[in-house]
Amino acid sequence: MKILKEIYGVGILFFYYMKYIILFGWPLLRYGLEYKDNIIMNILWIFCLMLMIKDLIYKFVLKRSYCEDASCSSKK
Repeated sequence: MKILKEIYGVGILFFYYMKYIILFGWPLLRYGLEYKDNIIMNILWIFCLMLMIKDLIYKFVLKRSYCEDASCSSKK
């Protein structure tokens, strides 16, 4: 069970910091620098696109925040 928690934590950190780099970098590498097609990177790119869409929906459509009202430092 501990190994699953570690994998989950690594996944969260990886996609939190890498989703924008993958989302904008992979098309640049494919079409700008003519890298070969890679199915794993294509799947990661689609996953990052879904995460970005989810973030936009939460922020602009649903106007929700990921933190509780009392713990948000920006809402004072």
